[in-house]
Amino acid sequence: MKENSLKRWGRVMPLLVKAAKESREEEIFFEYLRSEAVKIVNLPKSENSKECALTVIEMLTHEKRSVFELSKGKKIYIETFTMLWEYLNGTTQTDTDEDLTEDLFHLLSGMYSLEERAPYSRGTLFRHMKRWPSGLDKEIRGKREQNKERIIELLIDKIERRHHVASRYSYPSGATREEKREITRHWWEDFRFHLSMAVKTPGELNHFLGESLSTKLMRILSKGKNKGIPYFVTPYYLSLLNIDNKGFDDSAIRSYVLYSESLVNTYGNIKAWEKEDIIENGKPNAAGWYLPEGHNIHRRYPEVAIMIPDTRGRSCGGLCASCQRMYDFQSERLNFDFDALKPKESWDVKLPKLMHYFETDSQIRDILITGGDALMTRNKPLAKILDAVAVMAESKREANKKREAGEKYAEIQRVRLGSRLPAYLPFRIEDDLIDILRNFRERGLRAGIRQFVIQTHFQTPLEITPEAKRAIKMLLSAGWIITNQLVFNAAASRRGHTARLRQVLNSLGVITYYTFSVKGFKENHTLFSPAARSMQEKEEEKSLSPMSEEQKKRLLEIVNSGENIYYKIKEFLKENNLLFFPTDRNVLNLPAIGKSMTFKLIGITAKGERILRFDHDKTRIHSPVIDKMGEVYIVENRSVASYLRELEGMGEKISEYSSIWYYTSGETEPQSRIFDYPSFEEEVTVKMTNIGIID
Repeated sequence: MKENSLKRWGRVMPLLVKAAKESREEEIFFEYLRSEAVKIVNLPKSENSKECALTVIEMLTHEKRSVFELSKGKKIYIETFTMLWEYLNGTTQTDTDEDLTEDLFHLLSGMYSLEERAPYSRGTLFRHMKRWPSGLDKEIRGKREQNKERIIELLIDKIERRHHVASRYSYPSGATREEKREITRHWWEDFRFHLSMAVKTPGELNHFLGESLSTKLMRILSKGKNKGIPYFVTPYYLSLLNIDNKGFDDSAIRSYVLYSESLVNTYGNIKAWEKEDIIENGKPNAAGWYLPEGHNIHRRYPEVAIMIPDTRGRSCGGLCASCQRMYDFQSERLNFDFDALKPKESWDVKLPKLMHYFETDSQIRDILITGGDALMTRNKPLAKILDAVAVMAESKREANKKREAGEKYAEIQRVRLGSRLPAYLPFRIEDDLIDILRNFRERGLRAGIRQFVIQTHFQTPLEITPEAKRAIKMLLSAGWIITNQLVFNAAASRRGHTARLRQVLNSLGVITYYTFSVKGFKENHTLFSPAARSMQEKEEEKSLSPMSEEQKKRLLEIVNSGENIYYKIKEFLKENNLLFFPTDRNVLNLPAIGKSMTFKLIGITAKGERILRFDHDKTRIHSPVIDKMGEVYIVENRSVASYLRELEGMGEKISEYSSIWYYTSGETEPQSRIFDYPSFEEEVTVKMTNIGIID
């Protein structure tokens, strides 16, 4: 393998190989590379060639330097071209991986190439999008109906085995098998039934999947159970999986509920990627904010804070393998033991303390109530939480009347509920919940709140089922808008998949918000999709459905109206012949400094992992800690070559991704106007409260 690789270098770039062999010291080789790159930048070459040359120059400025890698919290030494020099000389001292030389081969051969990258066409995007059916397609619905009936048979057996347990889900004495089927079909529409019957062990998971899991995977899952990973998969969500070898590709769903070996091996030692989530009483968090005692409020930005109630909202409809809060599940602050999630302190005592924080903060205008999952909270405590938010918003507005112009505090303008239940358990969206949401919106408008958002997470078009469609229409009927956040893991990052998800969601009135790259710790190695692929998707796929300024303005009007969004958006797409709305931003959650995709490649490790230098998103307001942190260095979780092998194992043609190697930098996209805050009627103070950063 190594010999063949070296031959390729000699065949494609003979002068470069010759220079490496003739250089007595690596610094001489570095100077050769630098002069070659500078020459290419100054000559009439292709844009791709110049971009590669500029990347080489950037990387050479970091060669033989140490940088502080923020996610790992330690210094790393960069010696990318030293390893290449040794490799080409046959004197490799370090454990240099083929993935490193593969990445460098594409970078350097690209620098010498006379050709531009082949464009990715709209026709090609159409072809790739067609590969991904939605859960609304007739064939998929038929398959799921069969799954449902199969699972119902298993549920009957499960219920009969637990007949001694007091439960609302038990059969009348003497009921026939067919009568039990009818009763269970009725229960199927009740979200509480699915929570009660959720699968909680690997063995039961395999049983409900028709014993279709491999011996190797069962070993991995069993090891995970022994290490304390909670399993919680509802019968509904299990019915979305395809247990046959034939039929639809459900990898994007499986990657969420069938945990990888890397996650299992790391569980118990998972660290908090978001450093600001580590809270010590009396001390500011990593983003510089003082927070109330406990783990109820998380904050990294001046204008928005997350609230996690001490209710069932600290659980979810299932544990996603790439969960951003896996650290909290590991520490059992989030879990599926509903009894243990009862507030240890009465809401009548706790909630006012949390509301006081929001009311007395000078900058917060946006509250994201999440968890866990906000809609896992029962209706009564959820109504109480929203009522407290409305009272606080009214009080904050009233207090501003006594403040002078320029000293007024930011008033609450946006309330969001973070929930994956429209995908995981859409039966949770029922009439009583809609009444609560509608009533809160009416009161909130009187308190000055202007934006009411359900922030959900559909991972794949296959999760968009008739049940999910019904739930979406009900939520929109309450006057709330729905935004979607996609986790851009390996399965979801395949060509055309994200574009198809945007298309299906938009057709139902859902606006895409973020496309998140998976954070780069070891537990996500199998799921990881590099920043290069995110940039490739943005530049080559999302860009093929551009919107004019007039179209953007019209979409903003539709969303802001809060009325008939489902039908208006559907008609708007059709009238303007748009594939989808490119309203989401491709970003990575950086430790402590927010979301960004502004980066440059500055090195590559011996294993081929790219070392990226990130800057923060300059389009939004940040905590003052940004001024002290400066740029951030992150080592990606896997090499580009390793990622491509993962895709190849899923049946992808790697030639379809050939341009990925050349995405060595990125720029954070501007936020869609849909997600802008309304303007304040009067000037708000620039003074920040609850801040622990002092100039």
